Amino acid sequence: MTNPIKLSIDSRMMKLSLALSGLLLGGLVASAQDNPGKKQVNITSTFKPSLKEAAKINFNASPPVADTSRPNLQYSIPNQNLAFLFQPGSLKPLALQVDSGGKWANESFLKIGYGSLNSPYALAGISFGDGKTAGVNGYIKHTAAKGKLPLQEYSNGSIDVNAFLKTSKNLEWDARFGGYQEKYKKYGGTYRPGGEDEDSVNVQYQTWRARVGFHNINLTEFGLSYAPELKVDVFNGLLGNTESNTYINLPLQKEVGKNIAIDLAVEANMSRYKPGSKEAIANNYFLFSPSVVLKKDKVFFQGGIRPSWDNNDFKLLPNILAEFNFREKKLAFQFGWTSTIRNSGYQYQAEMNPWIWDPSTVYNTRIEERYVGIKGTLGDHFSYSGKASYNILNNTPLFINDTVTGRSFLTLKESEMKVVGIGGEIGYNIGEKLSVVSNISWREYQLKDNVKSWGMLPLEWKTDFRLQVMKDLYVNSTLYAFDGPWSVSKSGRTNLPAAMDWSAGLEFKIVKNVKLWAQFNNILNKEYQRWNQYPVYGFNFLGGIVFSFAQKN
Repeated sequence: MTNPIKLSIDSRMMKLSLALSGLLLGGLVASAQDNPGKKQVNITSTFKPSLKEAAKINFNASPPVADTSRPNLQYSIPNQNLAFLFQPGSLKPLALQVDSGGKWANESFLKIGYGSLNSPYALAGISFGDGKTAGVNGYIKHTAAKGKLPLQEYSNGSIDVNAFLKTSKNLEWDARFGGYQEKYKKYGGTYRPGGEDEDSVNVQYQTWRARVGFHNINLTEFGLSYAPELKVDVFNGLLGNTESNTYINLPLQKEVGKNIAIDLAVEANMSRYKPGSKEAIANNYFLFSPSVVLKKDKVFFQGGIRPSWDNNDFKLLPNILAEFNFREKKLAFQFGWTSTIRNSGYQYQAEMNPWIWDPSTVYNTRIEERYVGIKGTLGDHFSYSGKASYNILNNTPLFINDTVTGRSFLTLKESEMKVVGIGGEIGYNIGEKLSVVSNISWREYQLKDNVKSWGMLPLEWKTDFRLQVMKDLYVNSTLYAFDGPWSVSKSGRTNLPAAMDWSAGLEFKIVKNVKLWAQFNNILNKEYQRWNQYPVYGFNFLGGIVFSFAQKN
């Protein structure tokens, strides 16, 4: 039950509060009306406003997992230092090698000159195509010289056309056609027997050659790589002797994994030699070379066999090659036991020695080589290589002077020649500014049928030097030395003395697209003999001018 006395007191207190509030509000309004120009607000507080810290995005990504696997890269780089198969060198007494000192950048040019041996020189080159999908290069050359000895003269001329064409994204064709003619005179010997006419000392060789082939640029979808080729040479002598050589090579490689490939190759050479009015002689060989190839980061190995047929004579030949690379030491070791067959017919013999009598028969040479070698680099510019080999050559030609005139050579057939050889090469190269390459080879011959290795060189040393003196001036030099071969004369056997030949050349630009060139041969003026009774030219020089015809492509 509510107390009436309390309610009365609360009512009176509420009315009193309202009255006091009204009086206070009225005083404030009156005060504001009395001072209209002065307004002031004073706030006193300890509160400090602040913004809430915003959330930040974390950009620290977790590091990727390290890939420790090594990429397996496959390279097919031809060996630049070691020549595996034994090939006896040749030096033609009258061959006048004229070379220029620098790289010629333009495609088409005309190079002409004249020398101290009544020696005109002309070389022309022309080019068509874009150089990427198609191209044609043509060359015409003529040289001649006449020495101070009677009949010491020669002239050579050649023409060649090379072309290539990409017929698809992965197929490229290449072809070559040309020929050359060489004319010499047999100026060797110290006398001329009675009745010997001018025609009997003339030497003339003519060759027509053609080649066609195609290859895939990249591996096919089945992992195949192929490069078949066909070469045909027709070689003619002065007295109506002719030889035709047809060479077919069908290489095929199939990759069966990342590191393993199957290599198949078929080689065939079909030769026909007709000595004058006599019956033609067939000289053929066939090779089949199946092998397994292993390519890894530090190891290259090829192992297989080569069944061969040399004029129906069957031989099973080896084909084993290996190379071990130590990349951290920039060093590689090589060894091999391999064999092949070479056509040693009329054309090969005449290229070795142009003063031969026409051979009565022709044959092939079977070459078997066992070798160990090493190659490597030191730094970025120095390279070296070395090789020791033991070769067996069956049915190889040797050259011996006849004892009637002395100016011609007879070809002797050696059924088995064993050759122990040691060779090496060092080189220093700085781009195109400087290049020095020196190689040496020594050979010891053991014969079955002949008492001496007639015409074969036991020691050869050659050093090539090229220097870019300034932007448009190039200098080159070649030093060649050899130990003389065994030969025969009317007085008996003789070992020709050692010889050295030094040549040098230069080329420099005088105006745009015009250069001057000079070549100095046999600077030491040594009339040495590569073939018995045939001294070479003494000191001689040539000089001339080069006109270039720059092309956009």
